Amino acid sequence: MTDKERQDTKMATLYELRLIFSTGEKEEYTKDEILEMLDKSAMAKDQQ
Repeated sequence: MTDKERQDTKMATLYELRLIFSTGEKEEYTKDEILEMLDKSAMAKDQQ
């Protein structure tokens, strides 16, 4: 994987996380809720 591909992947992941939070039902999240959302996102990526 090239540096450019790594950067693109990183930015895509950050954007996906932004969408998860911006489309969520809540305005504020606890640390545990954030960690759970991150875990779910990571597990979903492993399934692909």
